[in-house]
Amino acid sequence: MAATAVLDPNEGSAPASSPLALAQQRLADMPMQKKMALAGSLAMAIALLVGLLLWSRAPDYTVLFSNIDDKDGGAIVAALQQQNVPYRFSEGGHAILVPSGVVHDARLKLAAQGLPRGGSVGFEMMENQKLGQSQFSEQVTYQRALEGELARTIGTLSAVSSARVHLAIPKQSAFLRDDQKPSASVVLGLLGGRSLSPEQVGGIVHLVASSVPQLDPSSVSVLDQSGNLLSNHRDPRDGSALNPSQLKYVQEVEAATIRRIEAMLEPIMGRGNYRVQTAADIDFSQAEQTAETYTPNPAPQAAIRSQQTSESISNQPAAGGVPGALSNQPPAPATAPITTPAAPGTPVAEGQMVPINTRKDSTTNFEVDKTVQHIRQPVGQIKRLSVAVLINQKVETDDKGKATPIPPTEAEIKRINDLTREAMGFSETRGDTLNVASAPFTEVPVEVIDTPIWQDPEMTGLARELVKYLLVAGVAAYLLFGVLRPLVRSLTAPPETDDESDVRDVTLDENGQPVGLPEGSPAAQLELSPEARANLDFETKLEAARNMAKEDPKAIAEVIKHWVSGDE
Repeated sequence: MAATAVLDPNEGSAPASSPLALAQQRLADMPMQKKMALAGSLAMAIALLVGLLLWSRAPDYTVLFSNIDDKDGGAIVAALQQQNVPYRFSEGGHAILVPSGVVHDARLKLAAQGLPRGGSVGFEMMENQKLGQSQFSEQVTYQRALEGELARTIGTLSAVSSARVHLAIPKQSAFLRDDQKPSASVVLGLLGGRSLSPEQVGGIVHLVASSVPQLDPSSVSVLDQSGNLLSNHRDPRDGSALNPSQLKYVQEVEAATIRRIEAMLEPIMGRGNYRVQTAADIDFSQAEQTAETYTPNPAPQAAIRSQQTSESISNQPAAGGVPGALSNQPPAPATAPITTPAAPGTPVAEGQMVPINTRKDSTTNFEVDKTVQHIRQPVGQIKRLSVAVLINQKVETDDKGKATPIPPTEAEIKRINDLTREAMGFSETRGDTLNVASAPFTEVPVEVIDTPIWQDPEMTGLARELVKYLLVAGVAAYLLFGVLRPLVRSLTAPPETDDESDVRDVTLDENGQPVGLPEGSPAAQLELSPEARANLDFETKLEAARNMAKEDPKAIAEVIKHWVSGDE
């Protein structure tokens, strides 16, 4: 009697298609609900992975503007929204943050729009003038615009966060006795921990004074946000005020002297085996001298500038006298020349006359040497230098390990002294001093402040970045090995044997051999074990009983009746 066996058609046969085709077939045979669940899981995994990547690559936000008023803040936010630039607010809302990659571009674009305005208005107020505006309104508008422009200019200083300027400009009068001078007040808001030097305060004072006609610098007051008066109405550039640049110049002279000496001693002594200190006395006094000197000329070097000579000799007396009695008197009687001098006009001897008048004038002008000197002493001359050099003593260690300092010899001291003199520019006329000494140096332990690793900003930043990338890598590994890999395996794995579905009926003869199969097929060459043959015999007998029940139901009924009645 023939029997039917259940066999696996894929047993002992090669795969019929590639894994991709098999996965497609499996996906096509999958129910719709399972397909939707699979697609949702895959989409969620991809979205999670993309979200983590975007979060890890999120841009760092940088401060665009800080400490701005609400009006400017609203205008800046509106401009950023128009430019599609993402922005955030800092804690407390005191600053606007934008991605660090676009911060400079955003500042330039906002500056082109005149933002931020700093809460003050400038000369743009003059652009919208109303028709019929009074002269007083025009003056007030101009004053407000000038105050705003000055506040903007002062606010550009690095230490100034905000500034307000108040101008008191009186109305001009035609009478000099009623003329009043303008004045100004400046209130500064300084950044935290910042201060202004006297030169910067003086610069603000002169800026305001130069912007308003007839405004004297002494009429400008500068205050900070705490109400402290910063202006002292004294120009730091004059000689009566202490100029910080002079102190800086003294430090530069001392530092230059120390560098020259150290550059000379380092090849000889080695780094760290010497100490050099210097003190410079600088003369910052300004002196001007004008001298005018006249030098007498000696005779050989005399130079005649001009000369005038006048000479007059007369032998005959000219007629003279006042007309009258004296001139008409008769001549005097003759007298002997031995006893009485001859009267004027009388002949002394024959052919000779006594000279009546002789005159001789001479004027000579000589050149006089003149020297005019205008001497201005240079500022910052070195009056005196004092240098001290301390040399470390060499240390020798004996066989027992005891260290003994050895001072330098006199020759070494003299050589260092001579080199230092040349390096510092020693001058005896100035009164410079130099002292070279030696002593063993004591090592001072340096206290190292050990910052905990969790408080170190660099380490915390590095740990934050490391955790970010590790989180991304962990989620990616989970999605790859926990979701995608099992999914691919389930779609490409060979089908499991199903006794109820993947079966084929094979008819067996009385000997348990399959019948009705083509020669060479795996089922035709099937050899069964004894247990399988026993099972097949039972199946064969059961199939024969079923066929008999179908063909002769009465006989089967009689058999069952005998089983029930207990008859053999």
